[in-house]
Amino acid sequence: MTAPKRREQLLDVTSEIVAEQGFRGVSIQSVARRAGISRPIVYEHFGDLPGLLEALVEREMAQALAQVSQTELADLTEGEPVELMFDSLRRYLDAVERHPRTWRLVLMAPEGAPELLRKGIGQGRAAVLNRLTRAVGPGLARAGEAPDPELTARMLSASADEYARLLLTDPARFSRERLLEHARWYLEHLSS
Repeated sequence: MTAPKRREQLLDVTSEIVAEQGFRGVSIQSVARRAGISRPIVYEHFGDLPGLLEALVEREMAQALAQVSQTELADLTEGEPVELMFDSLRRYLDAVERHPRTWRLVLMAPEGAPELLRKGIGQGRAAVLNRLTRAVGPGLARAGEAPDPELTARMLSASADEYARLLLTDPARFSRERLLEHARWYLEHLSS
């Protein structure tokens, strides 16, 4: 196995352990055992446990940010605001459904999560809120008096994240279709 493939395999194994047991369940030994290799190979790729966890956090945050950029809400003046917001949410829930381990880390950081993860989540949320604030401000003003763009962005973001958490924690009860049906109703009433 090539070094880059081995590194990805070890990060995948680490991600599985975090999903099952939280960050406290990760050790060099547990990763090596699950990967079917010796501990020195893990050390060779990451140096130590903090290096392994840092690499995992960096990979997952990069994946989450790349996925979020594909769901970014367009400026609401570029079309029908409800449809643009709905489409953005639909793409976000699609990403969450396709990459549940990544989004569990981002939306429901397990106990014992490294400070790097918490810091990265905070920075990512701030960037998303800034872009969302810029997108909703002018578009919602067309319907009359403009709502506070910053608060509107925060409420839309909180709603989207709650829909995503419901999809992750209880997909049988809160299916993507049910969530999107509610979101359409909510957005239509929000804009009226």
